[in-house]
Amino acid sequence: MPNSLNNSDLQGRSGSPVSAATLSEQVVETGVQPPTYDALVLDANLRQSLVAVRSLGQRGMHVAALETSPNATRGRFVPTFSSRWCEHAYVAPGYDHQTESYLTYLHQVLAYTGARVLLTSSDGTLAVIREHRAEIEKYTRIALAKEPALEAAINKDVTLAIAERLGLGIPRGVTVSSTSEVKEAIREIGLPAVVKPIETWLWGEQQGVRLICELVTTPDEAYQAVEKLTQFGGSTLFQQFLTGRREAISLLYGQGTFYARFAQWAKRTQPPLGGTSVLRQSIAIPDDIGQQSERLVREIELEGYSEVEFRRDDAGKPYLMEINPRLSASVEIAVRSGIDFPYLLYQWAAGELIKPVEGYQAGGWMRFLEGDIVTTAEALAQRGRPGVPPPTQTILQFCSSFFTPTGYDYVDWKDLKPVWSAAKDFSYRSVRKLRKRPSGRN
Repeated sequence: MPNSLNNSDLQGRSGSPVSAATLSEQVVETGVQPPTYDALVLDANLRQSLVAVRSLGQRGMHVAALETSPNATRGRFVPTFSSRWCEHAYVAPGYDHQTESYLTYLHQVLAYTGARVLLTSSDGTLAVIREHRAEIEKYTRIALAKEPALEAAINKDVTLAIAERLGLGIPRGVTVSSTSEVKEAIREIGLPAVVKPIETWLWGEQQGVRLICELVTTPDEAYQAVEKLTQFGGSTLFQQFLTGRREAISLLYGQGTFYARFAQWAKRTQPPLGGTSVLRQSIAIPDDIGQQSERLVREIELEGYSEVEFRRDDAGKPYLMEINPRLSASVEIAVRSGIDFPYLLYQWAAGELIKPVEGYQAGGWMRFLEGDIVTTAEALAQRGRPGVPPPTQTILQFCSSFFTPTGYDYVDWKDLKPVWSAAKDFSYRSVRKLRKRPSGRN
């Protein structure tokens, strides 16, 4: 069971982190040795972090998890902290507005615990680690590819340029840096279109922010989307809208060898246009995108775990969307199908010998029920927009999924507390959202 979220061993009476030197003094005074962990899993609020903790913990490894405030305070519940395999739960200061306090806390945790490997899963934390990688690597091994490969994978302009050079299909698109370029982009690409940030995490003048893609169907929507996505100084991609099946290839690559390969397709995503998959199925690796993914990852030299996403057009031709060079939210379906990517990633980061995984079970379903509820509500609200099914079809599809043998995110009969924490957290956030809505009274 995890210790208290107050982290008394890392905080003084005021709640601020104490120094590593003070922690060492405490060890001398009390005679109690500090805990040691095989892995520290960051971004504990994310589903893939819970999967990683369970994966390593069930193998007898010692695992701790860390989340930032306010994601783990102010009434919030963190499912990973409830896992029987999470030996300690740490709550660090947030890094959205400034990173110094977060980094100080992280350094102290790593120095105190001697965690062998550091795993991360979010765009924001990834950005922080990239910026301060040299300092963090003094304490632990980071389960991420080297910086040149990360830069190529995170920046969509660079990724697509490499893919085009390799002969992969890429969507028609233009780079748009300001609203003054929207008119020309519409003339060249047409509507509807998808407006995407070049990078999903940017540092503004006062805080960091995660940006998501938007579907635009009118010039006004296009102007608004570009204005919102470029207000922090970044650029956007104005791309053609593809309505075919969304498929993804997950890979574990290192030293010129692919140790594991896995494919899935997303039947529903949140938001409906395309984001986090909320209903997905494992599939045999398609020849076209399987080969293309390997060529792209090998060219970039993107070692470690990566997920390469494609969208097909009406004729079935695949087009590259993006690469995620970190544990993805959908990784649990791979684990349940027979490929334990979190453990393979740990082995790669720790420099251990990896036994290649030759196959897995295809045809299994996984569902993120909270996300499916949200995306169904969004689809009903967005009825009539491109790519959104009619309301009756939306409701029938949601309900029929309960009658298909399906695994559910968070649900593990050997570790049930996380699903209860997830349900409480969803209820907490839903109530807060309802309270913030205007009453409609004058």
